[in-house]
This record gives sequence, structure tokens and C-alpha cells, in this order.
Amino acid sequence: MASHAQLSPRMDAYLREFPQRAAFNIHAYEFHPLKDTPAPRGFKPFYISHYGRHGSRSHSSDEPYVLLRNCLQAAADEGINTPSGDSLLVCAEQMIQLHDGMDGRLTPRGAREHEMLAERMYNRYPQVFRRGEVHAISSNVQRCLVSMAAFTSSLRACKKDLVMTWDCGVKFQRFIASGSGTAIKDKAREVVRGPLTAIPIDTMAIFARYFKDPVRGKELVGEKPKSFISAIFTLAQFAEAYDIDENRFGFLPWDAVETAYARHALNFYLGNCNSVPFGDERMPRAEPLVMEIVRKADEAIAGAPVAANLIFGHDLPFLALCSYFGLEGYGYPRLTAEEAYRNWNGVKLCPFATNLQIVFYKNRKGEVLVKFLANEEETMIPELKAFSGPYYKWDDVKKYISER
Repeated sequence: MASHAQLSPRMDAYLREFPQRAAFNIHAYEFHPLKDTPAPRGFKPFYISHYGRHGSRSHSSDEPYVLLRNCLQAAADEGINTPSGDSLLVCAEQMIQLHDGMDGRLTPRGAREHEMLAERMYNRYPQVFRRGEVHAISSNVQRCLVSMAAFTSSLRACKKDLVMTWDCGVKFQRFIASGSGTAIKDKAREVVRGPLTAIPIDTMAIFARYFKDPVRGKELVGEKPKSFISAIFTLAQFAEAYDIDENRFGFLPWDAVETAYARHALNFYLGNCNSVPFGDERMPRAEPLVMEIVRKADEAIAGAPVAANLIFGHDLPFLALCSYFGLEGYGYPRLTAEEAYRNWNGVKLCPFATNLQIVFYKNRKGEVLVKFLANEEETMIPELKAFSGPYYKWDDVKKYISER
């Protein structure tokens, strides 16, 4: 069991290459050079269907930072902080100020992420926006609404006369933000809390980093000493959202960082992707969102005057959406809990501002092809035969998802 409770060498190397990736779904979006496989001869892009998660945001509470501040300040008053303890205290104070009582708020970095994504989309497919309107809908949650505003403002800056509409509401919320459901969440958490991830962490060694008297430091933390370690991990996760480039995961030993990352990622994979244990139960909950995307696409194909439909939502529905389409990494291959714990690259697949762009092409005969861009990268449906390269016949895609 101990041999299974480690990340694969590939995943370990990927995280060590840029330690901030250990933040998993709290990691800021990484912008890479865009690469496009030329479309088959005669096919031109004419429509884009998009689902984007909100950008980088603040934590849902400043409690972890307050816990660190209170413990470390009490230790400082007793003169038992180490230099690392003093440094961590300064960082905790900084995060409290940056959080500023704004739970779950889109940060300026989160807005910039969507501004850049919109500009890159326009520059990549300018011909799509030559005619037709852009329709944008959002989750009711503030960080999604502001992400929508940032994205569409940037898109209009690229083309001043672009006609746009915006909307949100209960009707849209039902499919934009559909989660995994309580039953699936509970079962996934049970696995995550089981023997697979039960890796012992030397808490006293960590306390010794920050307190000259680690026993007294543990007493200052209270009845749940692991909450101190968890708070450090949270502080490191959200630092990037405030444009802090320093790697604050260095406050913890690397084995503790990787273990926390793997547990988070496993919980998300089991609860929202097409996993072996729970995929059959999770996928039907994504169907309303998929069917909305299909319906809007068919309207555009039939001649509706729309260039793009943009949806702004959250990470969990995004994972389920990509899984429903059978995209590589999300819906295929189907992984067991053990395989996902070691190998699933959740941070690459679902950072802040994660997005799916389905780009539609047609020729003069009216034939329609699509390609899927997960986080702007061409992504395959391994179980479906492609027409050419990453391009699929839209009718084949619809048939495939209807039979899943």
C-alpha cells in the first residue's frame, strides 16, 4: 500500500518543475504558445462554443491565515518563534490584508486571465467574429460574473462593433453549476480518507521548523495540530492569486506538499470525472449542460446569427463536461482510485480559468467538423475515430455522446 501511496515519477517531476502547481485547482492559469493543426481543405471556422471557469480568486475564508497569525503571534510574544516562524507570520499577515474580508472574490489576476483568454481566442479565430453575435451567460456567483465581464470587454476591445448579450439566472444556474451531488461526494471522500492516502506526516518535525519549543507550539495550535499544516498549504495555494511569485510551498516539506496535492486531486477526479468507481453515476448529472451546448451549436449550424456562445462557471461542472465528451485525461482512460492518485494530472487539466473551446468548421457543402480545445490545447476523444487529425464530424460526436 505504501508503494501505491506515491505520485508517479512523471507527476512528481511535473510538480517539482514549477512547485506552485501543487496548488492543484487553485493554481493560476498557465499561458502556453498556441498550436493549431491545419483544418482539412475547404473547412473554415464559423462558430465557437465555450465553457470557462472563473479566474484566480481569494479563498472562501481568511480563517487559515488568521489561525497562523494568532498561533505565531502568540509564540512570538513568548519568544519561541524560529526565523521561519517569523517569516510565516509576516506572510500570514500579508494574506489577511490581501484577502480584505472578501471571500471568494475574483482577484485582479483572475480578471487578467480572462482578458488574455479572450484576446487569444479572437486572434486565433478572427474570422469567426466577422459576423454574428456573441451571447454570454454566467453562474450567479460574483467571481463568474466578473470573469464574464472581463472576457467580453476584452473581446469587444478586439472588435469594437461586436454585438453582445449577457445573462444569468436560476434557469441557467441549473446546468451551468450542476455538481456531483451529495451521495457521490460522500463516497469519494470516503475513498480519499481511506488507507490509500493514509500517509503519516511528521507533525512535530514541521512544528520544529517554526517553534523553538515544538511541544509548546503544538499546544498553541490547539486540539487539531494538522489544522496548522493545512493552513500553511492553503496560504501557499492562494498566494499566486495575488501575483505573489514566491514559492510558499517551501514552508512545508515536499512529501507533505505532494500528499496534500494528491488527496485534493483524487477527490476531484473521483467526484467529477469518468472514474471507474463513480463515473457511471456522475456523468448523467452533466447531461443538461452537454445538451444545452449541443442545442445551441445546432442552432448556429442551422443559420442562427451567432458567432459564439460563452458560458462562465465553475471547476466541477467543467470536469464533468469534458468527461462526458470523452476527452483525453478527463473521460478517458477511466482510472481506478489507485491509478488516479498516482497519475492524474489534475493541475494541468483544471487550474483557475480552465476552459473548453469547441470550434466548429464547415465547408461549402455544409459539412461540419469540430475540434476540442481543453485549456486552448487540441484534445482528442480517444474512443471516437477522427475525420482528420484532431477534427471530428459533428454528427459523429453527437452520436457518440448519445450512446455513452
